[in-house]
Amino acid sequence: MHVIELEKLTTEQRNPATMRIDELETEEMLSVINAEDKKVAEAVGKILPEIAKAVDAITARLQKDGRLFYIGAGTSGRLGILDAVECPPTYGTDYELVQGLIAGGATAIFRAKEGAEDDPELGRADLEEAGFAARDVLVGIAASGRTPYVKGALAYARELGAATIALACTEKAEIAELADIALLPITGPEVITGSTRMKAGTAQKMVLNMISTGTMVKLGKVYGNLMVDVKATNEKLAERALRIVMAATETSRKEAEAALMKAGGQTKLAILIALTGCTPAEGRLRLGLSQGRLAAALKPSPLGE
Repeated sequence: MHVIELEKLTTEQRNPATMRIDELETEEMLSVINAEDKKVAEAVGKILPEIAKAVDAITARLQKDGRLFYIGAGTSGRLGILDAVECPPTYGTDYELVQGLIAGGATAIFRAKEGAEDDPELGRADLEEAGFAARDVLVGIAASGRTPYVKGALAYARELGAATIALACTEKAEIAELADIALLPITGPEVITGSTRMKAGTAQKMVLNMISTGTMVKLGKVYGNLMVDVKATNEKLAERALRIVMAATETSRKEAEAALMKAGGQTKLAILIALTGCTPAEGRLRLGLSQGRLAAALKPSPLGE
């Protein structure tokens, strides 16, 4: 049987600050947890240059019809799925553009299937089933940096010539050796020994937020700090879209509603119509020429309009 040397992993060390956490009063216990959580943002801040490289690499692939895949087991897999599923409503992306895969499949999202992470061939098989290709990007997520499922997936992605990124929270992470870019926010021992859903999970969530947000900004899905590609798929998002048009154009609610009506509910197009007076057809042409970047589309048209 293969022996896993957990004692070598940062995420499996005992935390001196929490050795007697079970003896503390409730508020003091929470204060200790909060103090440890404060270390997470600092750990992420130390790897900002690497995260920037990841965002640029992902953006370049997506601009050439590539897709972004997250893959992980347990908490790491769920965090990848969480980041992926928020992209379509927030940024108007196709559901295939950003995808999350988890060891054990969909049922593992709600009920832990811990044994699934031990099979590297399963990681490869899940990518094959998803149609993962050389033009795509794979972000392998594993707090310990050694999950076989993730290692198998990264190895397969490399064989294809796809871009590979590793996200782990321990030094000398094994998955880093299988990646073009390694993102290693070292968050230190957990409050509860080995409970990587805590500091490591929080760091992973922060990094994934940066990856997806940074990529979507660079793809032109943000104007100022407004999510101008938002899909109004429910009442809250419909109201948000209306408020975005109002904020971007400094127009009344009635004027914003009229612009959205002309634009067929497309927030970005509505803003362009309201600010330039162009027709919907002209607006779509401008956005096409500017690769969807609203700021560029608002500049004087090369068509001399």
